[in-house]
Amino acid sequence: MKIALVHDYLAQDGGAERVLKAFHEIWPEAPIFVLFHKKGSVEGFDNAEIHQSFIGRFPGIGRIYRWLLPLMPRATERHNLDEFDVVLSSTSAFAKGVLTRPNTLHISYCHTPTRYLWTDTHEYIDSLKYNVVLRVVLRQLIHHLRLWDKMSVDRVDHFIANSNTVHQRIEKYYRRDSDVLYPPVDVEQGLVSDKGEKYYISGGRLVSYKRFDLLIHVFNRLGWPLYIFGTGSEEKKLKNMAKENIHFLGRISDEEKNNLLSKAKGFLHPQLEDFGITPIEAMASGCPVIAYGIGGVTETVIPDKTGVFFYQQTWEDLLDTMLFFDTQTWDRVAIQAHAQKFSAEIFKQKIQRYVHDRYEEMSRGLNQCRLDIR
Repeated sequence: MKIALVHDYLAQDGGAERVLKAFHEIWPEAPIFVLFHKKGSVEGFDNAEIHQSFIGRFPGIGRIYRWLLPLMPRATERHNLDEFDVVLSSTSAFAKGVLTRPNTLHISYCHTPTRYLWTDTHEYIDSLKYNVVLRVVLRQLIHHLRLWDKMSVDRVDHFIANSNTVHQRIEKYYRRDSDVLYPPVDVEQGLVSDKGEKYYISGGRLVSYKRFDLLIHVFNRLGWPLYIFGTGSEEKKLKNMAKENIHFLGRISDEEKNNLLSKAKGFLHPQLEDFGITPIEAMASGCPVIAYGIGGVTETVIPDKTGVFFYQQTWEDLLDTMLFFDTQTWDRVAIQAHAQKFSAEIFKQKIQRYVHDRYEEMSRGLNQCRLDIR
């Protein structure tokens, strides 16, 4: 069985890249096809055979790639995968649109149907500081990309969703079934500390949709210590809002993060995520989670056992939840044990078995493409 891996692009180190890294560790000889690769941006691929599309030849691609959006469907279709028995794509945008031979099995691990095409179109356009003419052009472009995206779905034989939340979106927007397989999380490095401290912690990419502003409003009023790790476009704005009890740590190592999580009273997760890796990393260090109760986190956090939810995405509702949370006690060893269910090793075992089984089905002449006709 000769396998190829396809990914949208390698330009940042995120959850999707962790999935691709796990694929690469299972099948280290499999070449990786991407739109472009920004070298040094993602660890774990130094020895990988990486093929870029023609987009990767543009100078300064890491800075200008968003302006090349109209070219990305064509570039994706130009990946030559004729020699492979299995194509495994990891995508939230273009990679599922590759062209394959009739006897090639295409399995697509979907992180979410493309957000700016389906769930967040209006918010995405409104967030961009373009003039009226560019907004009109962008709306037309997104319309055409949405048509291509829907068409590309028919090229996939089997979809895997990274959560039940994404499974529902695939069904809604693509009218396709999917199997759910949670992505890998580095839970092995977590540790449980017996020296708990009084601070709370949160972090990740400091961007608007992750709603760190709610945390600032709440902890400005409570006066309790809060640590926020990570960087992003909202960092300066959030710092200007925050009082002295809120500390911004910037980029920190995994070791530092695990140490802070192990001693924190709780980890705050105020955003909607398709899956949500950082809450699991927190639980792997025995840290209970306070989360906005919607999306992937509802599949990973057990209410009153590994964390609590608030259900209105407002600082007032979060404040009420924090006051209640501060009176509770938690079994941190049990929280850590729960997080082990999402380990990278379990993911690797499941995805390897899934690919093998689907390939065996196709080899026996069973239907390789499951379309829902509704």
